[in-house]
Amino acid sequence: MSELSAVLWDMDGTLVDSEKLWDVALYECAEWLGGTISEEQRMTLVGSNMNDTSSYLLEVCGKPATPEAIASTGEWIRDRTAGLFDDALPWRPGAQEALAAVRNAGIPSALVTSTERSLTELALHTIGREFFDVTVCGDEVSGLNKPHPKPYLLAAQLLDVDPKLCVAVEDSPPGAASAATAGCTVLVIPNDVPVDQGPRRIFRDSLVGVDVAELRRLLES
Repeated sequence: MSELSAVLWDMDGTLVDSEKLWDVALYECAEWLGGTISEEQRMTLVGSNMNDTSSYLLEVCGKPATPEAIASTGEWIRDRTAGLFDDALPWRPGAQEALAAVRNAGIPSALVTSTERSLTELALHTIGREFFDVTVCGDEVSGLNKPHPKPYLLAAQLLDVDPKLCVAVEDSPPGAASAATAGCTVLVIPNDVPVDQGPRRIFRDSLVGVDVAELRRLLES
């Protein structure tokens, strides 16, 4: 089996089913802006960062996407989501067990999320900080968010590992593109939106039954 240097985990929609909470915040934000968004429009935002999300909502609702408007819209979303994240988040099937298996095997892990640090810290109350050696958040990559490879490259750098010897676990098109471009093998567990096939992408229906041996096998695929 190939050496597995680290496992790099996406958060929203991959470890916890928090996309449903983002639904609440984004639909309500559109109403706050005096408009509405369709389910199809909402789905285009899965895996997106806060600035891009705010810009998109402003445009859909017919508002100028000025820097000030983007900042205030992002603050509204941030405050609403913080209230939702402050409660226990629902786990995705098999995610908690997979995290524990990797931790118990002594393999380094990183959390790599487009969610900002303040909200990620709330989510970690549920997920558990003890599972991760490092965390990389959406406001810590100089604006080079997923699908740019920067988040996964930074996580690998912080862990001092080769991305090519890492498995990234993702659920969204931007996340899968980010991890694959960084050189990781990507275990894709689609959730709300379909993810295209591509190089270094391996698909599974869920994380149920995924253990360290399985993750090592993925590097040989």
